[in-house]
Amino acid sequence: MRIFVELMQSLWEAARNVLPLMLMLIVCQVLILKRSIPNVRSFGVGLAFVILGLFFFLEGISLSLIPMGEEVGRNLVLLDNKVFIIIIAFVIGYASTLVEPGLQALAAEVEEISIGAIRQKILIHTVAIGVGSGMALGLLKILNNIPSRNMIIPILIITTVLILFAPEEFVGIAFDAASATTGPVNIPINMAIAIGLAYSVGGADPLLHGFGLVGLTSLGTMVTVLVLGILSRI
Repeated sequence: MRIFVELMQSLWEAARNVLPLMLMLIVCQVLILKRSIPNVRSFGVGLAFVILGLFFFLEGISLSLIPMGEEVGRNLVLLDNKVFIIIIAFVIGYASTLVEPGLQALAAEVEEISIGAIRQKILIHTVAIGVGSGMALGLLKILNNIPSRNMIIPILIITTVLILFAPEEFVGIAFDAASATTGPVNIPINMAIAIGLAYSVGGADPLLHGFGLVGLTSLGTMVTVLVLGILSRI
């Protein structure tokens, strides 16, 4: 009975997160734009799928990805090899980005708008390299107790310089790609691993060193996409 009540509470939380957005869209369509809702039945079924999908996804995240990520982070120090740990971090960041739904949608849109000039797969793998690099730098920061500002400021400077030389269209893509990587797959995994590692490293404060990883992966994404833009000119 207790499990059923908890599941219903989680389902209500998912519905409460989705319904305000749907209500706003309905108000905008019906009251402001004075248009009817096309195919009301499909809209209702789709809304139910969204709520159920979000419910199952959040439950799955809390039961699998977050606990496993923290466990991996806590046990990485047992390898006693910083280089190997950083390589593993890169691979995890790279692999998790390949299945990020927001990035898939963005890359497909970019390929369509650019009429194939910017290929979807090339953009996805470029972004994945950036996220993996940011993940590796984030764990390097934790392992060596490096202050976040010492890691972030140089990357910001590099990003600013690259913006000056990259084609204009790639600047916008770089910013959007950085946002697309902060989705439902990357954030739970990356943060869980970082916090788990911060708890295990002697002298590391999880509050000071466990956070900032998502920002580093976003900056890494911007750097690699801007570099791709510069290389496309050559």
